[in-house]
Amino acid sequence: MKIWHQSLTTIDRVPEYRDAIVNHVRKIARPDVEVVLHGMSEETYPTHYPGHFITYSYLQNLHREQFVRAALLAEKAGYDAMFIATIPDVGLLEARTLVDIPVVGYGQASFHMASMLGDNIGVVNFLGPLADELRQNAARYGLGNKLGPIVQTDVGFDHVLAGFSDPEPVVASFKKAAEMAIAEGADVIVPGEGPMNVFLATHGVSRIGDVPVIDSFAAGIKMCESLVDLRKNSGVYMTRRGYFNAKPPAEAVERLRELYNLEGSPDLKQERGLAVRGSETNSVK
Repeated sequence: MKIWHQSLTTIDRVPEYRDAIVNHVRKIARPDVEVVLHGMSEETYPTHYPGHFITYSYLQNLHREQFVRAALLAEKAGYDAMFIATIPDVGLLEARTLVDIPVVGYGQASFHMASMLGDNIGVVNFLGPLADELRQNAARYGLGNKLGPIVQTDVGFDHVLAGFSDPEPVVASFKKAAEMAIAEGADVIVPGEGPMNVFLATHGVSRIGDVPVIDSFAAGIKMCESLVDLRKNSGVYMTRRGYFNAKPPAEAVERLRELYNLEGSPDLKQERGLAVRGSETNSVK
């Protein structure tokens, strides 16, 4: 099985995060699963930090095209699934209408996993302006009533990157914010951004007292594995009814993409990523 991972970061600009993802994939993915890591194009952000450019609706909407293009390229290249590894699930709805392979979003996977482990989902993140979007997404996923407090840490993106080698300050900040969310009623915690999630998983933070902390990255990869298996073994895949799910005619997609100066059909030669395979130790005995 081959899964296309798509980050909202320009992943090679953040080697601490990239290397931690590699190690995490080796830990969580099945040995027959290859996850190929992809980031945004090099020219997307002026620095290594994407946060300033994803907390505005219009700017984030412009980024959707890279995720949509990635989905088209993933299916064309023979991938079995795509994982959108960012909590706002950028381009998730659009990508699902265009391809028949499963497309799984970090936010949707983690919220649904959290809903099975608790009753009041708390989010701990460092990008406060995303709160409105997360609540809107949760409502779209049918979980609006289960999403409770969204609390910010007092550390940010660069602190988390530094935390891969000096974890204590970031762990302490996360626990402080998580305890605030728990005090407001949360009984399960979702880490709000990919780097924070992978940092916590790397350093073994999976509970705050009696409250579980979701490994959203693992939830997304496992959801991809499950949906691929379901289709292969049971023939089950997503609905094609309704505005949000119907698949448009391929010729219309190609013509309009060309009209708007987008690739009508992405070139397979442009597919580049870092392939990581799950460890044999993850197989079920």
